[in-house]
Amino acid sequence: MKGSRGRSNPTYSKTMNLKKIFSAAILGAAAATAAADNAPRYIFYFIGDGMGVQPSNAAEVYNRRVRNSDRPLAMNTFTSVGWLTTYSATGPVTDSAAAGSALACGRKTLNGMLGMTPDSVSMASVAEELFAEGYGVGLATSVAADDATPGAFYAHVPSRKMYYQICRDMAASGYQFVGGAGIRGFVADGDSTDLAAHLAAEGVQVVYGPEGISTIDSDRVLLLNPKGKPEWNIGYTIDSIAGVLTLPQLTGACLAQLERTSPERFFMMVEGGNIDHALHGNDGGAAIKEIINFNEAIEIALEFYAAHPEETLVIVTADHDTGGSSLLYSSGTGLRYIDYQKVSKEKFSEYCKSLLDNNTAYSWDDMEQYLRDNLGLFGPVPVDDSDTASLRSKFDTTFALRDSADQHTLYANFNAFAVEVFRVFNKAIGIGFTTTGHSGNPVPVYAIGCGAERFTGFTDNTDIPARIRAITHSDD
Repeated sequence: MKGSRGRSNPTYSKTMNLKKIFSAAILGAAAATAAADNAPRYIFYFIGDGMGVQPSNAAEVYNRRVRNSDRPLAMNTFTSVGWLTTYSATGPVTDSAAAGSALACGRKTLNGMLGMTPDSVSMASVAEELFAEGYGVGLATSVAADDATPGAFYAHVPSRKMYYQICRDMAASGYQFVGGAGIRGFVADGDSTDLAAHLAAEGVQVVYGPEGISTIDSDRVLLLNPKGKPEWNIGYTIDSIAGVLTLPQLTGACLAQLERTSPERFFMMVEGGNIDHALHGNDGGAAIKEIINFNEAIEIALEFYAAHPEETLVIVTADHDTGGSSLLYSSGTGLRYIDYQKVSKEKFSEYCKSLLDNNTAYSWDDMEQYLRDNLGLFGPVPVDDSDTASLRSKFDTTFALRDSADQHTLYANFNAFAVEVFRVFNKAIGIGFTTTGHSGNPVPVYAIGCGAERFTGFTDNTDIPARIRAITHSDD
């Protein structure tokens, strides 16, 4: 609807007024309250979207048994470990908007809401509070920069789909860095918006792709995937898409920007959003590779921590668990087959759909060779007779009879044959799933550095920003 564009929208106007009032209150409190003497000057907050304990454990087993690493994943070396419940005000299973708001603001809200209470009152994120107190703020994500998790740190809207309003809030935030795959607010209701003008008016330099990083010369920057590349996420690690940003690149660019603009103190949130996308698709191999990539981003923070051990806090957690996964084999040796996977389930599904859309003549022998080349199936990855028969039957139904329905998940619609192929592949690698959605399972939290001891025990996701507030203020 046209009212969703911004100025004429009463909900948005109310939100912006509330933001101004709250920001003024924060600034007043900041003037009256000195930071604790032992407060961290540098805070890194990593959120693995959907990364419950089972996906992170599978990645650790893969790291140890397949990569033969003599070092655990970075988060598994942290000195403090705890557990978080993740329920929302809607119910026991949260979405990323409510979970992101809990991790950012410290209060429960309804699924779908960002930075607002269930009765639509704005609530400030810990990033907004620290920014008002003089911290630099940077946000980086492997999915869209206006997605739920990053949006929870700057936006105040009743719906996570209000992309124009979310991007207006981003432009007005003052943050020094926001980076991700893309933003959806340039278009609303099929028409171009004035968002580019708002970004320019707020002094935000918009740059694209890895090549754009070297061109950053503004105190405020929005870093996005190159034009024409994926906007929902930067692209799965396993697909090796040429020219796209990577999460370590985004993390490094964010850190460099904060070191340049806010060297005295900063807050930085990094989201591994592609983990969630892969788990929604029940793509175990892609999810593990995304967690390994997420780990590389964490290692950048740990390098900084090593240089500033008394002044730095690093936190790693998840907003919720996705997929309800588990390892099926005690040895974990099936995970070695992941290294034969060269294509994500989503990419393979797109390939299958293109064959159907183009009426391409395609035999079972052709498909078997493709699966051998791109997933190792019928080669190094064993397929038993029963699964072979099932695959051939589904192939015939899908490609010869053209009689199959897609599997619909949150972020993708998967071709039916692709679903069967990845059922067989997941069976081979030894990962099982109970859902294509979120679960209510608790998630881990890890911390190291200044104040890390506060992040232990079994607690709730709302306690994380509360504890950050406590260690950054002498009166808490």
